[in-house]
Formats: sequence, C-alpha cells, structure tokens
Amino acid sequence: MNQIKIFSPATVANVSCGFDVLGFCLDTIGDEMIIKKTSQKGITISKIEGYDLPFEAENNVAGVSALALYNDANPDFGFDIEIYKKVKPGSGIGSSSASAVGSVFAMNELLGKPYNKTQLINFAMKGEALASKCEHADNLAPAIFGGFTLVKSLSPLHVLQLPTPKDLFAVVIHPQIEIKTSESRAILPQDVSLKNAITQWSNVGSFVHALHTEDYKLLSDSLKDVIVEPYRSQLIPHFEDVKQTALKQGALGCGISGSGPSIFSLCKGEDTANKVREAIHNVYSQTTIDFELHLSKINTEGIKIL
Repeated sequence: MNQIKIFSPATVANVSCGFDVLGFCLDTIGDEMIIKKTSQKGITISKIEGYDLPFEAENNVAGVSALALYNDANPDFGFDIEIYKKVKPGSGIGSSSASAVGSVFAMNELLGKPYNKTQLINFAMKGEALASKCEHADNLAPAIFGGFTLVKSLSPLHVLQLPTPKDLFAVVIHPQIEIKTSESRAILPQDVSLKNAITQWSNVGSFVHALHTEDYKLLSDSLKDVIVEPYRSQLIPHFEDVKQTALKQGALGCGISGSGPSIFSLCKGEDTANKVREAIHNVYSQTTIDFELHLSKINTEGIKIL
C-alpha cells in the first residue's frame, strides 16, 4: 500500500465536568486526508483545501505530528500529505486534533502498524501543542479510540476507553466566530476553591459511573462545570440562552465544546436531539451571527480508512 485516504473525526473535549481529561467522538463531522509514500525522504504537504493553513510541515499541526512519528520511525522514504479541511480552525470541536491524528494514523498504516494507539497520541500531542501552546490529549484520545475517553495521565500517557450508552446523541452548534485555545486558556484561574474542586471531581466520578451503568439521570446530574464554564462562557455570545433552551427541550446537559465557541448538548434518543437542534436553531436565527448545527450519534469507531 503506497497511499491511504482517511476520515479524521471532530471531537468534543472537556464534556463539562472533565476539563482536559474527558472527550467524545463525533460521527458526521471531520476532515479527510490522503497520505502517500514518496521516494524523497521527509514530510511534505502538497495540498490543502477548505481553509488557509501553512504548507511548511514544521508550521502545520498535521506536519508537526507527522514529523514526530517520522523522526522516530526513520523510514528510508518520505510521506506527502493532502488535507481536505472540513473542521474549521478555532471551532472548539477538535480541528487541530483531527489534523494531528490524521497524519500519524495514516502513516502508521502505511508503515505496517508499528505503533499502538497510545503511541500515536503521543506523536499527535506534538502537533496539538503547536495550536494550543501546551500538550493535551482530551481531543486526540476520542479521535483515535472512538466513543468516550478519559486521559488518566499525560506522563506517562494513559488513556481509558469508556463505554458509550447506545441512545446517546450530540447536538453541536458552531457559531461562526473564532476563539483560540491559547486565549481561552489564558482567562482561566490558576487556583480554584476546595468547594468547587470537590464538586467537580464528584461530577467526573459520577459521569464515568453513569456511562458504565447507562444511567441517564445520573449522567444529566453530572454534566455540570463549576470551574471553567463560568469564565469561558463569557466569550461565547448567547451561551446561556442556548443552554437553557436545550435543557428545556429535554437535553441531558449542555456545555462548551473544548475551548468554544461551539456548544454541545447530549440527548437521550434521536427524537429529543432533533427537538433540541430545532430549538437551538430558533435561538441563534434571531441573532446576527452565522452558525452551523450538527446532530451526531456518538462515533464509537473513531478515525477510519475510507
């Protein structure tokens, strides 16, 4: 096999209570990439469609993660990358992680799969750090593993795959404004109160238990963020209107996807998800901000070959 075409999915990170550790994978939104072996050594990027991104490998998220794997594997040939970018940079649904994961997954396939999923995330974190100025894996892990994941630790990297309740759907609204991950991190407090810390880790533990037991009520009770959302929500126009509308229509929970501006709602059943989607559409239609709306089942497969 000398070339491969892949679908690299969008993801939702943090999932309200799990800042920098929880994430889940979306099904209908993602980038496509074609990676080819080349006779000339090194990493090149020959084509980018969708958004204006750097062609120099060392300045491109997909290129940086590709270089990390390439330098470790040291093959006697090179790789060329084509990126068909469909997840808007700065959207809050893992645009940079889709790029970072896509290149290393495809290269690993072409090399005969010498690396496991955890090792691929380690390489992809180098690319993710280019976009967000720090290494984190809460978007990368669900993109590689599929479904829900929890990043137990970064050093050493330890990712836990969590079960996905079968009736779970996500509605994601993406207001067409950009919030850079690095900027949204800068507004967060460095210290939190013990009371808020206890509430937050209680919610994370309860959320994980709810996934294992398919306890939708407990899942709903756990989807609360007392540490990050109060700060980041200020950057997202009409966040509170969207959240209250989603909950009123039966959403289990609603929160900021990644660093924003996208907002996710988790719903039990497709009918409820459609009602939530329509209600959120009505809220944002009354604003002057362009937006995209996605309804997705949770993608339990993750990144895949097309």
